Amino acid sequence: MTLSSRQQKILEFIEGYLAEHHFPPTIREIGAAVGISSTSVVNYNLKKLEEGGYINRNPDVSRGIRILKPTRLLAVQPGQSTTIRLLGRIAAGEPIPVPDQNPFGGEAIELADLLVSDVENVYALEVQGDSMIDALVADGDLVILRYQQTAHNGDMVAAWLKDREETTLKYFYLEGDRVRLQPANPNYQPIYVPPQQVEIQGKVIAIVRRLA
Repeated sequence: MTLSSRQQKILEFIEGYLAEHHFPPTIREIGAAVGISSTSVVNYNLKKLEEGGYINRNPDVSRGIRILKPTRLLAVQPGQSTTIRLLGRIAAGEPIPVPDQNPFGGEAIELADLLVSDVENVYALEVQGDSMIDALVADGDLVILRYQQTAHNGDMVAAWLKDREETTLKYFYLEGDRVRLQPANPNYQPIYVPPQQVEIQGKVIAIVRRLA
């Protein structure tokens, strides 16, 4: 399916809105953003996007839009590239224990130079699970992280849960005497833990979808 310029703008707005707010926009917000005053016209174009497999909609929820075919993810293509290490898997769902041995053996992967210009302390993990799907992170995607032990509210991070000896991929929020690790999927509940039980292992700086 070839998208019209209007449909492309709608899809790009939804993706940008999701990236900024971590939840989808309403019909009226979409219309206002792309210059459509009629909600029926917005609905018509959303229906076309749904028919094309670009989005999924829940008619019972005002913000029930989910991206199925992101356009903002960078696919790895031949050409100028930078090599970093793929160090393992990370759960985007219920936390899972970190494997005792690296199943990837430190596999080298290539990324376009425009994606990561400075590879110092940068590594990749393969996502396992769907709890970050509304942040355009799907099962099997690669998340590119810069190693750091601190995070700001709203950062997507790899978090080690010390008491569970498990790792997870979530949005980070420090709320008083607890940390909220927030998924981007309404089917999952936030994880609440004391700050001393969380160790930040890196901040996500890019998402990569490898094309077959």
